[in-house]
Amino acid sequence: MTDLEPIGPREAIDLYLDARRDDTTEMTREGQLYRLRAFATWCEEEHIHSLDELDGRDLYAYRIWRREGNYTDADDELAPSTLRGDLATLRAFLRFCGDIDAVPPEFFDRVPLPSVNGHDVSESTLDPERAEPILDYLGDYEYASRTHVTFLLLWHTGCRMGALRALDVDDLDLEGERPNADGPGIHFVHRPDTGTPLKNKSKSERWNSISDYVARVLDDYVKDRRARVRDEHGREPLISTANGRIARTTLRNTLYRVTRPCWRGEPCPHDEDPETCEYRKQERMSSCPSSRSPHDVRSGRLTYYRLHEVDRTVISDRMDASDDILDKHYDRRSERRKAEQRRNHLPDT
Repeated sequence: MTDLEPIGPREAIDLYLDARRDDTTEMTREGQLYRLRAFATWCEEEHIHSLDELDGRDLYAYRIWRREGNYTDADDELAPSTLRGDLATLRAFLRFCGDIDAVPPEFFDRVPLPSVNGHDVSESTLDPERAEPILDYLGDYEYASRTHVTFLLLWHTGCRMGALRALDVDDLDLEGERPNADGPGIHFVHRPDTGTPLKNKSKSERWNSISDYVARVLDDYVKDRRARVRDEHGREPLISTANGRIARTTLRNTLYRVTRPCWRGEPCPHDEDPETCEYRKQERMSSCPSSRSPHDVRSGRLTYYRLHEVDRTVISDRMDASDDILDKHYDRRSERRKAEQRRNHLPDT
């Protein structure tokens, strides 16, 4: 087996683009550079300093990171066709890296390419009917734990994963004592200089009201269960680990774990034996057909709001997304259900 030679992502990207000068146009290389810079940025966020540190789990995590619209000006998740192009470039890059002994020779083949079937929007979501049992289970068996708070806030507010990760303890108003407050709430703040930008920058800043129950859970978590640490900028992250602010990968893995029915002791809907199922392994949980991402929780919450006919302006403000984006990327109601709900607002004929 060939020994691998450590090399940083950005250095390898420079070598790859230089090697392609003879067989690609400058415009093609510029497109490749943009897509590969996204990969290099993800590596930096995950503290991957050399390509020989990568494994198959990382490639799946990167796919999800890009699918959710990170490193782009788009409002939300990438279209499957765009994501496929991004990952195809990554695959070509890793094939080159195999040739220069930066990664195993066949490693490029592990890049997961999404299928493109003519639709540009993911249909994956967390059905609202699945969310409530998960919350009930967490409330009974993992009350005020980090997992409970993570899922509770994602579902209750419909926020993005990055917005949840950006919250500090000081962003909580659990007693409703801040000016103009009518009850408890949380404040989403854009702080790019200290590592927690929001999706739409300062436009994403907002207060979200929370219920008394959510406030009580957060209060118990902060007092008793939260890891009392500061991040590298001296801030107190709300969702924390012993090492500081929680990593995106850890947040995703939390969702993959708790959205699998077997985690709550329910029968497997895919006829797998929980004792031998490969999806029980942490590195394979994301591949379980029942597992869902933070983005799926967000789309499920929007669907819940629309099923209960919450005013669109309220949803848009609370979830930090335009009407068009909400309709295109998040509303998972069936066309029949939409028609039936419209019927309720029409006069009898």
